[in-house]
Parts: sequence; C-alpha cells; structure tokens
Amino acid sequence: MSARRHFAVFTTASLPWMTGTSINPLFRAAYLAKDGGRDVTLVIPWLSLRDQELVYPNKIVFDSPLEQEGYVRRWIEERVDFRPSFSIKFYPAKFSKEMRSILPVGDITECIPDEMADIAVLEEPEHLNWYHHGRRWKNKFRRVIGVIHTNYLAYVRREKNGQVIACCLRYANTWVTRIYCHKIIRLSGATQDLPKSVICNVHGVNPKFLEVGRLKLKQLQNGEASFTKGAYYIGKMVWSKGYRELLDLLSKYQSRLSDLEVDLYGSGEDSDEIQESAERLSLAVNVHPGRDHADPLFHDYKVFINPSTTDVVCTTSAEALAMGKIVICANHPSNEFFKQFPNCRIYNNDEEFVQLTLNALAEQPTPLTDMQMYDLSWEAATDRFMEAAEINLPTAEPRIQQASKTYFPTFLRTRKLKQSLEDASVYLHQALSGLEVTRCAFGAVPKTLQPDEQLRKDLGLASPPKRKKQKQKLMT
Repeated sequence: MSARRHFAVFTTASLPWMTGTSINPLFRAAYLAKDGGRDVTLVIPWLSLRDQELVYPNKIVFDSPLEQEGYVRRWIEERVDFRPSFSIKFYPAKFSKEMRSILPVGDITECIPDEMADIAVLEEPEHLNWYHHGRRWKNKFRRVIGVIHTNYLAYVRREKNGQVIACCLRYANTWVTRIYCHKIIRLSGATQDLPKSVICNVHGVNPKFLEVGRLKLKQLQNGEASFTKGAYYIGKMVWSKGYRELLDLLSKYQSRLSDLEVDLYGSGEDSDEIQESAERLSLAVNVHPGRDHADPLFHDYKVFINPSTTDVVCTTSAEALAMGKIVICANHPSNEFFKQFPNCRIYNNDEEFVQLTLNALAEQPTPLTDMQMYDLSWEAATDRFMEAAEINLPTAEPRIQQASKTYFPTFLRTRKLKQSLEDASVYLHQALSGLEVTRCAFGAVPKTLQPDEQLRKDLGLASPPKRKKQKQKLMT
C-alpha cells in the first residue's frame, strides 16, 4: 500500500436529518480531506422512500443516492471556505421506529473495496455493530477507530425496566467495540467507559459561528454595541434536554431573577407542556419554534444558558462560545472541554447559577483569542482526532529487543491466548447476529441480514451470495 492513507468514515445518519451523527462526520470527512494528503470516503445510510418519509424533515425525499449526495455536498459547501474533495458512498439501511434510529442492513464493510481498506472511522461503533453480520472490521482494515457520540445508557434508563436494559446494553457495547475496534475515542466523560478508549473532544464548530465571533470581536474593539439582547436557550424541546432543570431554577428564584428575560427556541414532543410551564412563571420566559442556531436572530444575544446534562458534548454551547457569548452551564463531564474558555461559567449548585446569571447580564464577554478560536475550529478538532486515534502506530506487533528466554515464550503465549479469545468472541457474535430469531429478540429490524429487493435496486447491488460462500468470507 502506498504512503497515502485512505479514511473511510462510516456513520449512522445523514442529512437532511439534522442530528449530530449526520453533521459531525460530514465535517470530519471534509476536513480530513482538506489538505489533499488523504483520500477520504464518507459512508452514509441509504433509506427506502418509505423510511425517508419517516425520518427526513419538511417532506424532503430523494429518488436516488445521487440526488441525496448532491444535497449533502451543497450543504457542506455552503458552510466551509474550501471545496470538499471527499467521496460519498451509501450503505443499505432501515429505520427502526422503536429505537428511533437508522440501522445498517447486511455487511456494510463491502462498501469499501479490499484494495482501499486502510483506516475505518466508525462514528457510533456500538450502534453500527450491535447487529453486524459480515466481515471482521479489524481483518479488513489496517486500523479501526470508533468515535462515541451518544450516551445510550442514559437514554435506556428512562425506559420501562431501564436499569436491566442498561446493564445488558453496557455489556453489548463493551463486547462489540472490543472485538471490532483498535481504538475508541470518547467525546467526553459523559459516555460509557470502554476498552482501549481515550477521552478527547474531536468535534469542532461550523466555521460560520467563528465568523460571527470575529465580527463581535471587531465591534467590541471599535466600542460598538455588540450584544443588545439578554439570555436564551436553544435545543430540542423535550424535558430531558435541560428544559426541566432550567424552568425549575427560574421558578425557584423568580424574585432574585426578576429582571431576567429568557427566550427559549426549540421544537419537540414536549413543546406544549414546556410552554404551559413557562407561562405560569412571573418571569418573562418566551417560547419560540426551533430555528437554526446560525440564524442572524441569535447573533446579538449575550448569554446562553444551558443546564442540560444529557449531552455528551453540547454542540450549541460550543457554537455560542464561538460567537463570543457567555455560556452558563452545569459542572458536568459533558462540559469539561468548555472550562478552558473564560466565557464559560460553570455552576455547582442553584445559588451559583443565580449569581453567575446576574453577573453575566451585567458584564461584557471576554474577547476570544486567536488560539481559543482555533481550539473551537474543525482544524483543531482534526488535529486532536489524528493524535487520539494514533493513526501512525505500526500495524505489526513491535519487535521486542533483548527479550529473556523465559519472557519471550510467555509473551507469545499470552498474545496468542488473547487473540484466540477474541476470535471466539467474534465467532459467537457472528453466530448470534446471523440468526433472525436472535436479531429480532434484541431489537433488530426484521429481515435485515441482507438488503431487500428495493434497497438492492436503489443502490445497484447484486443479489446476495449463496449461504456457504458467505460463511467462508465472514471468517476471513
């Protein structure tokens, strides 16, 4: 293989679904390919028309993968100052209504030809591999990096029998990431601890937010009024996204925060209840429909209040900091990365929240330095990713110098035993994921071992191989 590396970035969602696993892997692919020194392929799910209607907003649907690729490319080109040079491929997928997630269908490793298989970046590796039945990632690719986006354990604990489900899911996540990944990157300490993992925020912000931050800095330097509005919060309008904590705090301290006016922006299944709760307060709390955070409407707000503790790394907090705003958030592992910025105000209790809010309304934000802006950028995030992923580690086992006669055979036996145990673990997972009854029992969409006729037609895939040949290929 030549010295030029090839990155295949697999993710669990795609635009126009505006979710983190659609947007962040797209930016990652664009910035990995930016300097022209790497070949990059973004591998995203293709849904049938019926599933698209369930998932994509505003009745946006695509008749072909080419049409959706054009949409994705236009979106990213409008947000970066260079022409992205990565390629896009699609894998067959189905939408699970029960899990509210897109799940792969068939062996998605086949999207990348063997001769191009070098580095695989699995965005949400646990999600991609719960039901994986196909080639072993670590056999096909030289290095497999998993990036953990979501704290699934926190979500399932809110379900019926949540503690039991979370216990099973914890084991399953550990199992599949251990056997299919060389390295795991956790965006923050708010995610599940996993084998071979490091904590590193490898996400940046949309460059448009940094442009706003530079404009605000210029206004401050010229003595102009840069922030003419007060406090706001933006997020999906469900109670678990911080709205309950925020409204409880505002209700408890209405008298001390009597001069505070807060605007809430979001859409979601709890919108009506949240609006009713806000109307019962004596404070001026205004509830508005959701909007894009890059909308000029938000540029003049000075204070972003985010009490949510269910995020892994809150994208909107990073965006607010990039725009030069003061951000008030809880002392929580998901906010650890933001503590380095002087405009991030962390509270440990209710009293501190009130005092920090009053101080923020009376102060001006501290201007961001060039280095602080860089740390929020995708350029810096890409550098952090490359370092955390240890891309340049040798793929072969290191040569042991001057090993003793007793140590060397012991080392070989230990390594061989670990490999044998991993092989057995992979075999067990492949056996279970190859049984329809087992897959369905654990939540897979029925009949997703192979793409159906419609998905094969949409993606131009050949008919599935005979069962005997397929089994032989899975063990290679």
